[in-house]
Amino acid sequence: MERQEKSHPGALRFQVLGPLQAWRDGRQLLLGSPQQQAVLTALLLSHGRPVTTQDLVDGLWGDRPPPQAVAALRTYVSRLRSVIEPHREVRAPAELLISVSDGYALRIPSESLDLSLFDGMFGKASAARAAGDSREAHRLLVDGLSLWSGRPLAGVPGPYADAHRVRLTERQATAQEERCAAALDIGLHAEVIGELSSLAAEHPLRERLRELLMLALYRCGRQAESLGVYADTRKLLIEELGVEPGTGLATMHARILAADPGLMAAPAAAPRAEESPTFVPPAQLPADVSDFSGRGKLVDELREMVGSGTGQAVVVTSLAGIGGVGKTTLAVHVAHSLRSEFPDGQLYVDLRGAGASPADPAVVLGYFLHALGAPETPDSVEQRAALYRSLLADRRMLILLDNARDAQQLMPLIPGVSGSAVLVTSRSRLAEIPGAHLVDVEELTPDEALALFSAIVGEQRVAAEPDAALAVVKACGLLPLAVRIAAARLASRPRWSVSDLARRLADQRRRLHELQLGNLAVETTIGLGYGQLRPEEARAFRLLSLVDAPDLPLPAVAALLGTTETDAEALAEALVEANMLECFTPGRYRYHDLLRLYAQRQNERLRDTAEQDEALLRLLDVLLATMRNASRLIEPDDLLPELLHGLSAPGLDLADGTAAQDWLRAELPLVLAGVEAAVQGPPQLLRPAVDLFIILRSLIEDPTHGPRIRGALQAAEGNAQSYGDSAALARIRFAVGFLQHVAGEFQHAEVSLRESLALQGPEDVTHLRISAANLLAIVLSLGDRSAEALPFLEQAHAISRRLGAVVSEARLLGNMARAQVGLGNHTAGVASARSAVTAARASGNVPCLADTLYQLGVVLRSTGSAAEAAGHLREAYELYRTQQHRIWEGYSLARLASCLLVDERHREAAEAAEESLAIAQEIDAAYCQGLANAALGEALLKLGQPARGLACLQEAHSVFARLGVPEALPVQSLVDAQRHTEPLAPPAP
Repeated sequence: MERQEKSHPGALRFQVLGPLQAWRDGRQLLLGSPQQQAVLTALLLSHGRPVTTQDLVDGLWGDRPPPQAVAALRTYVSRLRSVIEPHREVRAPAELLISVSDGYALRIPSESLDLSLFDGMFGKASAARAAGDSREAHRLLVDGLSLWSGRPLAGVPGPYADAHRVRLTERQATAQEERCAAALDIGLHAEVIGELSSLAAEHPLRERLRELLMLALYRCGRQAESLGVYADTRKLLIEELGVEPGTGLATMHARILAADPGLMAAPAAAPRAEESPTFVPPAQLPADVSDFSGRGKLVDELREMVGSGTGQAVVVTSLAGIGGVGKTTLAVHVAHSLRSEFPDGQLYVDLRGAGASPADPAVVLGYFLHALGAPETPDSVEQRAALYRSLLADRRMLILLDNARDAQQLMPLIPGVSGSAVLVTSRSRLAEIPGAHLVDVEELTPDEALALFSAIVGEQRVAAEPDAALAVVKACGLLPLAVRIAAARLASRPRWSVSDLARRLADQRRRLHELQLGNLAVETTIGLGYGQLRPEEARAFRLLSLVDAPDLPLPAVAALLGTTETDAEALAEALVEANMLECFTPGRYRYHDLLRLYAQRQNERLRDTAEQDEALLRLLDVLLATMRNASRLIEPDDLLPELLHGLSAPGLDLADGTAAQDWLRAELPLVLAGVEAAVQGPPQLLRPAVDLFIILRSLIEDPTHGPRIRGALQAAEGNAQSYGDSAALARIRFAVGFLQHVAGEFQHAEVSLRESLALQGPEDVTHLRISAANLLAIVLSLGDRSAEALPFLEQAHAISRRLGAVVSEARLLGNMARAQVGLGNHTAGVASARSAVTAARASGNVPCLADTLYQLGVVLRSTGSAAEAAGHLREAYELYRTQQHRIWEGYSLARLASCLLVDERHREAAEAAEESLAIAQEIDAAYCQGLANAALGEALLKLGQPARGLACLQEAHSVFARLGVPEALPVQSLVDAQRHTEPLAPPAP
């Protein structure tokens, strides 16, 4: 059954039976933060019924809501409306996510939600089975369960999602139970044994699953196993619950003991007459592991693939994945679950494909012919293969070919006609095998990894330290081999806590060393794959690990390897085929975490620092050149920062400003990772890294990246000092000052910016001097030191004029207007602000226009023209929103709220202030939080909510006092006045 979102183009489709997702026209929608997804979840699962604001707050945060929970909730709803109804006109009423009294409702057709589709199919299946049509019931249940795609509501936080996750998981288990029962009704007893075994292990106290498993085993002639299921279940129930098995399970046990003929769905098939009575079917499969965990869906899919032999061709299923991902364990587990479907036996061989001496197909054929009872073995591989195919022609056997090297090794071992099936594991994808099912085996989910870890370590130890256990399995990269080694080490050391192990694995430089036990080692396993690479592939594998980016786009791959994109793609795809690299999106490549650590260790061992530095320099060249191209498109006619590093690459061509913004958002993690790697290196890497800091500052104003960038700047500053590079130091001190300003550390920012100016020449006519003088003036103005600020602004303005930088001139005029008003020169301030807006409009530079409109709004509000100011601030807000400048969206809304208060539009002011506060809290912008809280507090006082209003004002005062800004005084006056005029009620007895 196809996914529902693909079958209804043009309609919205929502998924809750797995990770929360949504589609329109087959395109996946971005649903925002986890908290925003939690709001959508509550609305979806209410099936169109209204949900009150209080219920949404409780469902999202429980009994610990944040101070501005309602404001945050409104922001989430507003963003969801933009996602669900992107073409709705501004101010037009919502049609789908509507406001209903004190809450919201999501009105969508029932067929738009996968849960509704599933409920419909389940209901029809129940009716069909009750009417005696088990085949139709089975079909409906198979289709319904195909809608599930993992753990329901995975990753959605909050008490509401937690409760419904449990409910949905129970519904899934019930449906799986009913599907197995229907399968038994229509004689599919052999097919459901594996699934029932897995479900019974997953839900050990569901007696009906055990009852169905007993029946399936009994019908397959496995009476002893069937009775063993009863004995195990009875022991479990007594130990866990202190009860005996229920009526259904006890009755099934009694009927099996009595050999009740009514239990058999159909007579067993008679043995083939032509089969030799002396032939003993080979059963060569290695033992299945007792603690096999997870992969339930994949196991079901593989069982269907391997057991679906029809037509003329042999079914070949090839499992590929990185070393340690559990391919062999999975294949052996699936093979054991299918033994009853291959009554003529199972063959197994380790082909040693990952080692230095792979198995010879001729030798393997000799082993197989002996197992098949051949009286003699021919000499040539061709004759052996022909006899092998002849012996298998009338048999139904399962052949497990483990650890294959390539298709050439495999081809002689594949039977000639259908009936038998071949299951292959390999580190390569083996696409050369005609008609093979190619299956990529990926790492475990966190829940699956924890289940495996718990099975080895013991549930009590894991339950006592759940966070540490999760940290351990994540440090293992969710790789089954690594999880198994880590768990075995912990199990063998009873005095260690899980936290002890987590701390040892947290050190990335020692992690691979920690992940070894006896003859098991993750590093050895990865090394087998690395050893199979050609020299140019091994070089690529090493060099691509130089930057710790989440993934690498093809141009970055080409830059690091020093080759064309065509050749780079060929090398990267070869690594993907060898499962040494991953490619989930065309043209983007990434490492598994442990493979990256292995590659970085190889770089350290090789010690070819010259090649590594050259690779990083090529990457920085491309990134820096592309960022300059982006800057020209985003800020047309603006003055570009001077570079310390001479570019040798043209950078990527970007179509327009939107494409430039998209590139910046997509590649920001790569830029940061490249800078972090470069600042640790020699001088030739330091300077382009510093250039990236400066140009990045002008394009990205997101405080959430501040701590990471500060860490890199600290390293860069130490290296620049050791190299005596004053030009680089001037830029670094400016970048540090900018981050301190954004974080509200105004006193520290002043020191850093003055140091930057001191490191520059007094006669420098540069973009850097303009930027440093301008930002220092802003910091001084925030401290009510306009008289000190104005000379720096005038200096920067004069340099901008000399350089013909009209965009910088416009921005500086807006800043000068603020300083002029601060000095009491209102007429000059308003004139400067209006001139700034006029110049910005003429330039066509949208970010500059937004900035100058904001400044004009602030100036007009300060000079008593609040109504006009509100219009300019609204326009600025819309421009910032289009550019996704979150911090300036917050500032604009806070200033707008202040204007609305003057016009006595208190409710609108409260709404704007609440939205501003939600943004400021989301990105941790302290000064913006202060402005928003101040406006909100004043609005709430006017709306008759004195207690809450006073709390907001007190919070605003706390922020302003901590920042050392003059806004603290008027807010304190409001707080004092409120305390005298509106005393708070005494606490309840």
